[in-house]
Amino acid sequence: MLTSKQQELLLFINDRLKKDGVSPSFEEMKEALNLASKSGIHRLISALEERGFLHRLPHRARALEVVKLPNSPTTAPTQKQGFKPVIATNNKDIIGAPKLGIPILGKIAAGVPIAAIQHEIGTLAPQEELSPENHFALEVRGDSMIEAGILEGDIVILKRTDNAETGDIVVALIDEEEATLKRLRKRGKSIALEAANPRYETRIFGPDQVRIQGVLVSLYRKY
Repeated sequence: MLTSKQQELLLFINDRLKKDGVSPSFEEMKEALNLASKSGIHRLISALEERGFLHRLPHRARALEVVKLPNSPTTAPTQKQGFKPVIATNNKDIIGAPKLGIPILGKIAAGVPIAAIQHEIGTLAPQEELSPENHFALEVRGDSMIEAGILEGDIVILKRTDNAETGDIVVALIDEEEATLKRLRKRGKSIALEAANPRYETRIFGPDQVRIQGVLVSLYRKY
């Protein structure tokens, strides 16, 4: 699920690539989406790239490639070393658990709308003793955390908290608009949200731009 602005930008870039063979400039994107600054375009492109819809070609100006459009099929990434998940072998271990299970509140990736983490889409019966009152779960979309062992389709369990330490993997809400799963780094008064994939840049924000929603405590994977 993309935000309306993300989808609008993706389709605009795709149309221009088909028409002209070259992606539009940031200024053209800004005007097409009626945004006040190019920084908004940069954030949208980063979110689309992280979620696998766009790819920036290195060492080339205005070089964007549309990888897929909404509702296109995706390919799951290969597992890498890092965070060790708890493995579930069938859907009954994950979805359709009793009401006392951990609520699954949607899907998480850079650019997911706030609404995607505000309504329950299922429940999870974890092997650990975790209270539903203090924990929630999200399904992972995108490959920005693959080197932490977190893959597309995994379900992450998070402890509800508004506080986290440097090095924690967190769900962070950016500018009250965008939720993302990243590693937190505190740099003086700034907050860095760090991907676990060298393809994606670390994003830096002021303290008032980021609200912590939860800290990762466990992970489930279906085969």
